Amino acid sequence: MYQKKVDATSELLRFIENSPTAFHAVDSAVEKLEAKGFVRLQEADEWSLKAGCGYYVTRNQSSILAFRIPKEAPKHFLIAASHTDSPMFKLKKNYELSVANTYVRLNTEVYGGTILSSWFDRPLSLAGRVILAKEGNFLAKTVKIDRDLLLIPNVAIHMNRTVNSGYAYNPAVDLVPLFAEQREGGNTLAKLLAEELSCREEEIAGMDLYVISRTPGTVWGANREFFSAPRIDNLMCAYGTLEGFCNASSAAAVTVYYAADNEETGSATKQGAGSVFLSDTLDRICESLGTDKRCMLASSMMVSADNGHAKHPNHPELSDSTNFPRMNGGVVIKSNAAQKYTTDGISSALFAEICRRAKVPVQYYANRSDMPGGSTLGSISNTLVPLITVDIGMAQLAMHSSYETAGVMDVAYLIDAMTSFYQSDITVHGDGSYSLN
Repeated sequence: MYQKKVDATSELLRFIENSPTAFHAVDSAVEKLEAKGFVRLQEADEWSLKAGCGYYVTRNQSSILAFRIPKEAPKHFLIAASHTDSPMFKLKKNYELSVANTYVRLNTEVYGGTILSSWFDRPLSLAGRVILAKEGNFLAKTVKIDRDLLLIPNVAIHMNRTVNSGYAYNPAVDLVPLFAEQREGGNTLAKLLAEELSCREEEIAGMDLYVISRTPGTVWGANREFFSAPRIDNLMCAYGTLEGFCNASSAAAVTVYYAADNEETGSATKQGAGSVFLSDTLDRICESLGTDKRCMLASSMMVSADNGHAKHPNHPELSDSTNFPRMNGGVVIKSNAAQKYTTDGISSALFAEICRRAKVPVQYYANRSDMPGGSTLGSISNTLVPLITVDIGMAQLAMHSSYETAGVMDVAYLIDAMTSFYQSDITVHGDGSYSLN
């Protein structure tokens, strides 16, 4: 049993290593789906969907929706939603900064709410996508410079005596990565990208590049019970929900896997959870099946999966006194009175029973009442696609650090819970009356 948990964690770490940006996370999901026989759809094309088949569609190369049509006429959807992006730094358009004819730095800005201090003195590189232009055609290609390329150096304590006394970092000054020595005819970033993509520098017409951590994931602890890696939030949930989606045997529902970009900046983009990407895709599925989406949604359920905060070993006082999860304790059901999480009594009860049947332990999380917490994509997507929704996650430490920590047991717990969810048959007998078969 423990080896199964370790194997699941090792596979997650490979997924994280291959997914340095949202673009790469979608590529990783596509590779998995195509190996399972899923067929790519394009939003610009007419869709002809067949019973018993699986399909997927991407938007902006950074969000993905996959779904499986059952052999029998479905009456509802089972949807899991997560996100593909993580806090980091994005490269600006005019990116090279010269310093006193000595160094070249790269001009970046913060993407999402990262812990700035966690990015210092680590090997870094660049990844994302580059747009190539040739003879009036534009092609966006993912890229990852797979070597140590950048570093954000700390100032020596002798020159910054207050660094251990609550120093306030300025992203425009302190967090600018060092790229190269200033040399005449030295390597420019455009030259490196052209070599990486086997193109000419003048063919590079645009880019969406991010600074990424190169620190590899690792399993550690006295009993190898913890693991650490970049981007655990939220690739752990993106991976676990995908595995459950692919592992589940046929259900009576249309099963949907949804991983959206830009959750870390509010989801208000054409590819974010605040867009009509999910709603429009469900419309097209219902049109193909000849069913009413409103009736389908009334009997449907969504799992919004985004990691939660474990009780901190050095600061246990920051957690709620009774609603706090621990790493390796199982799936976390998250709730909030202000509905930053969508969980209510009904969705919590249904999902807890799904986990019980899968022999997956359940924990509960709520913010300490005097400390407002963050939100996630569930409530945002619910305004466009209203259905029973539960917010879940897995307990972790150091969320939004460049290097985060979670529990080895929890990866397999999430996969098992999501496999069980995708095989569930939820019946709505009327508002307030439900059964789970």
